[in-house]
Amino acid sequence: MTTLATHSAIMTRRSVSALLRQPAYVLFTLVQPAIWLLLFGALFEKAVQIPGFAPEGGSYLEFLTPGVVAMTALFSATWAGTVYIEDMNLGVMDRLLASPVRRGAMMNGTIAYQSITTVVQTAIVLGIAYVAGARFANPANGIVLTFVAAVLLTVVFAALSNALALLARTQDALIGISQLLTLPLAFLSSAIMNTALAPDWVESVARFNPLDWAVVVSRESLAAAPDWAVIWPRLAALAGLAVVMSWLATRAFSVYQRSV
Repeated sequence: MTTLATHSAIMTRRSVSALLRQPAYVLFTLVQPAIWLLLFGALFEKAVQIPGFAPEGGSYLEFLTPGVVAMTALFSATWAGTVYIEDMNLGVMDRLLASPVRRGAMMNGTIAYQSITTVVQTAIVLGIAYVAGARFANPANGIVLTFVAAVLLTVVFAALSNALALLARTQDALIGISQLLTLPLAFLSSAIMNTALAPDWVESVARFNPLDWAVVVSRESLAAAPDWAVIWPRLAALAGLAVVMSWLATRAFSVYQRSV
């Protein structure tokens, strides 16, 4: 095992240990997704009757579930940098940077922790949707790709959150920037509404929205006749962006050290 892999495993274990000491954190983050599924699912139940909304049929709950999975991953990932802020305030970050631990391993540890959290959250959200009555035509492949898309989306925004934490170095600034990003990304996507029914500019923006990529991958793969020409380019774009964001976020350690 390489040094990077060894250090990454150590840093991941450190983060996961913190999660195991506070398992209620995962349940707390699922309150809002449960509200979206149960209340929005009931409130907009008849939206699928709008011509062009859901060409393949199905309930609004089935349409909404991939959106809730992706939004849950997004909202949790944008808080990833709070761990770095806490480490900075306690002096742990400076000690880690002065140690032989690889910078990439420090980034990998928090990203892996967030990815594990996303896997648990996604499983619970899908479970809630199933209990509420959602039934998908292609669950075998669709659920697997839903997990993959959610994890890749998590990597993208957890890396971004970590980079912002290293640059901003304050909790208030990180939370403010996170809120500024998440809501526009959610509403400029097909997470809760078919963008074909939205203004043309919203549909155009959604094509470049990573959140929408994850939603489309999940929704299409769960459909009875998945459009793989739509799925694979978006999945590849998420994977590529995840690699780029992780690399850029790791570079932010150097900026942090120069500014201390």
